[in-house]
Amino acid sequence: MAPTLHLSLPVSDLARARSFYVDVLGCRPGRVRPTWCDVWFWGMQLTLQERPDEVLAASAQGVRHFGVSLPAEQMRAVAERLARVADVVWLTPLATATDPTLSGKTSFKIADPSGNVIELKTYEGEASSGDA
Repeated sequence: MAPTLHLSLPVSDLARARSFYVDVLGCRPGRVRPTWCDVWFWGMQLTLQERPDEVLAASAQGVRHFGVSLPAEQMRAVAERLARVADVVWLTPLATATDPTLSGKTSFKIADPSGNVIELKTYEGEASSGDA
């Protein structure tokens, strides 16, 4: 079995979080239990755990975030889909970095319904792959 990256996140409302990751971001659903569920976030097993006492507002998280590098066309398609959803919290808009040290990075950051910060990005000239 190939290694799979796993990340566990606290969420305040499990049903709402699962709907966001599956219906809005397009992640494939995984196991579901009363207080947690898995979703497949572009090859990573993401476990959403209903633990409202551990949820931090996006503004309180500082630089803490997780995300994925995708091919440019796939990242832009996700951004376009998110732009059509009224209640998505955009922390940084889709933009290409002008700082030469960031190597042509195009990215955006959003927050899930519990405030967990997600970055989707692509780099000019670099190949990335993965499915939600």
